[in-house]
Amino acid sequence: MSRIWAIFKKEFKGYFNSLMAYFFIVVFLGVVNFIFVWFILFPGRQASLREYFEFFIYGLWIFVPAITMRSWAEERKLKTDELLLTLPVRDVEAVLGKYFAALAFLCLVLVLSFMAPLAVALLGSPDWGPILAGYFGLFLLGAAFVAIGTAISSMTENQFIAFLLTVVICVALLAVEELCAMISLPSFLIYLISFLDIGHHFDSIGRGVIDSRDVIYYLSVIVFFLFLNVRSVERRKWA
Repeated sequence: MSRIWAIFKKEFKGYFNSLMAYFFIVVFLGVVNFIFVWFILFPGRQASLREYFEFFIYGLWIFVPAITMRSWAEERKLKTDELLLTLPVRDVEAVLGKYFAALAFLCLVLVLSFMAPLAVALLGSPDWGPILAGYFGLFLLGAAFVAIGTAISSMTENQFIAFLLTVVICVALLAVEELCAMISLPSFLIYLISFLDIGHHFDSIGRGVIDSRDVIYYLSVIVFFLFLNVRSVERRKWA
């Protein structure tokens, strides 16, 4: 556990060694909050965050790949991953340390975004149950995206390729239901395929209904891509 913590601290501090992290935070929250306040909150004056969560989700498939693309790709390019893997640190510990660092950075953004619910509270009396459940859903969805991003980053030394592939996978997972609607398939098959839609599992959580099936889905995605990350690191280690 101490070795995971050491890697976590190193990686998390690394996000703030340049202005890029601050830039990502300001631009991401600035764009999402501006769109919500200017086009939804002020015109309709509705004390609801359903639209805000939708904007946030679509923003995550750009923001998360941007913060995870350097996780392993930069170290592979600089060959510092070889030094890391020769230290008395297990592959799974290195993977978890980097993953939790990126996840903590995402959690920081979620905390800062709470200005939106506070703004809504000034206009009315929002139902805090669905709001808190919505943030829980954003955390699960973001955690899944982070697992995807770090896994893809471990497979290439090119940060742009890592960013692009992560965006493609995240968008694909968000568009499964739309793609099914465009194809003529039996209803039972559409239901099975739609279960893979990562946004579909957020819908019920965003309404304040926390279903164990949705939580298990997100945890399964996280575990699967963390497993791929570990195997990618192992392959690199013995290559």
